[in-house]
Amino acid sequence: MDLNSPLFDRIRVKPEQRQERRETRFRCDAPGCEAEGAHRAPMGRLREGQYFCFCLEHVREYNNSYNYFNGMSDEDVARYLKDATTGHRPTWSMGVKRGQAAFREDPLRAENLADPLGLYRQKAHRGRPQAEAAPRYSTVTIKALNALGLDESAGAEAIKTRYKELVKRHHPDANGGDRSCEERLREIIHAYKTLRAAKLV
Repeated sequence: MDLNSPLFDRIRVKPEQRQERRETRFRCDAPGCEAEGAHRAPMGRLREGQYFCFCLEHVREYNNSYNYFNGMSDEDVARYLKDATTGHRPTWSMGVKRGQAAFREDPLRAENLADPLGLYRQKAHRGRPQAEAAPRYSTVTIKALNALGLDESAGAEAIKTRYKELVKRHHPDANGGDRSCEERLREIIHAYKTLRAAKLV
């Protein structure tokens, strides 16, 4: 945006101030230069919003030698560039596990609230302690366990044993070359591969 534009003056400046503004000319800030300083150049990092006025020749020289980080150590420059990626705003690590250094407790979770009346405590049913919840699996993993005839509590050894047993039972070689059980064998092999991908085996 050209601040010396007559269009800008017409919009922003009162009519009586237009003539005064046109008559105000800046001399080049370069030492010994008498030319008009029509081009602005920033003064530096610690003087934001302040500008030198140079002629075209001197503004080119100034721009070629300008260094925003002049006077800063390498560590300060690296820190500035790292902070610039987030707009110089504080950030927190995402996906940090509970108990590690960068983990922040969510203050709005029930277990983090002060609970003097015990309203948020889980109550035991009829005096018995609640059993720990079994690990939850995806629908695909549960279907794969069901295809092998197992439930969610099956461990790695039980899955391997059941797989070997079913493959021996449904393999065509074990059935005298009968291929009627091939589809069931494919289903068993696919289920086992799914469980291996889910790292249950």
